[in-house]
Amino acid sequence: MQLFKFFRPAPPRIGARWFALILGMTIALSALTINAAPATAATFKNPPNLQFQSFPATAANPQLLALRSPELPGDTGSFVTAAVDRVGPAVVRIDTERTVSRNLDPLMEDPFFRRFLGEDLRSLTPRQERLRGQGSGFIIDKSGIVLTNAHVVDKADLVTVTLNDGRTFPGEVQGTDEVTDLAVVKINTKGVNLPVAALGDSNAVKVGDWAIAVGNPLGFDNTVTLGIISTLKRSSAAVGIPDKRLDFIQTDAAINPGNSGGPLLNSRGEVIGINTAIRADAMGIGFAIPIDKAKAIYAQLAKGEEVSHPFLGIQMIALTPEMARENNSDPNAPLMVPEVKGVLVMRVVPNTPAEKAGLRKGDVIVQIDGEEVTQAEQLQSLVDNSKIGQILKLKVRRGAQIKEVAVQTAQLRDF
Repeated sequence: MQLFKFFRPAPPRIGARWFALILGMTIALSALTINAAPATAATFKNPPNLQFQSFPATAANPQLLALRSPELPGDTGSFVTAAVDRVGPAVVRIDTERTVSRNLDPLMEDPFFRRFLGEDLRSLTPRQERLRGQGSGFIIDKSGIVLTNAHVVDKADLVTVTLNDGRTFPGEVQGTDEVTDLAVVKINTKGVNLPVAALGDSNAVKVGDWAIAVGNPLGFDNTVTLGIISTLKRSSAAVGIPDKRLDFIQTDAAINPGNSGGPLLNSRGEVIGINTAIRADAMGIGFAIPIDKAKAIYAQLAKGEEVSHPFLGIQMIALTPEMARENNSDPNAPLMVPEVKGVLVMRVVPNTPAEKAGLRKGDVIVQIDGEEVTQAEQLQSLVDNSKIGQILKLKVRRGAQIKEVAVQTAQLRDF
């Protein structure tokens, strides 16, 4: 008795045909379903009883995540961009030309060489030469007043001012002041509207504030560099420019030749200084004239007036009792100085008010008009704030003696 009934398998060819038929029908039905209701990312909805959680294909870089700003999604700007957008159009390039006379080579005047080289070669030697220079500046008034450095336009015969947008104007130097290295150039606007830079307050600047230098360094127009304020009130004497009367703003923003005369901005896009002094041995150090100094004198320069710089005629350093004792204990010291706190006169310039008043090398100035002085910068500031021809009463320690010396100030440019 047969308990189980087995079906005989179909021949191999027939089974393959059935399998191909079923597979084709399955694919066709799937295609119809997809075309009828496409499940896109935009229209797909999870069933209420199911929850899906998506995971990134690769782990995110934690450093890149840290750099993302959740407060400014999609914002590619910065305070630097905003500051430059505000002032950049008012920054100009200043091109200058001047003619200089060049002396003939002495060999050309020697009869011996003239006999062999000939008169024709001597006549070809140029006697005059055109020198070209370039710097920066910025417009501070819609009438066409441009501020820059005095050394940028020094002895220039031709001045051309080029705006950020490419417009070019002939410029005329209205006034220069070598002592502060400031100059005013006037351009004829002919009714054209000009962008103007916003002037800030350099007295409000603090060490560590952002500093943005704008100009045309090395001939590269419209260049922007970023740094911080490194220090304030760096005296021109300390910088190595003894013929100036300035307390510079020091910054580490890159300032190169051609930047001179361009603006130094704060983070709000206000001009806080004028880029100027560059030391050949400086490594990442630049200097700028405080804008408050320029605001105090630019109106005089625009009128062609001379800026007053009261002058005594001494070279000086700050003195402390410790410094004096160290000097006096040296048997080779050139002179003995009073062991007091004050300003030591190191040299008296000949034919100056100081010499006429009887000041001497080794004198220690301890008071001016009743105000105690202990620093050379303090004394210089008191003199700068006086008037030309004003008599200043100095209290001086000379050895063990105390003397009263009256000095009448004079104009620095006259010496």
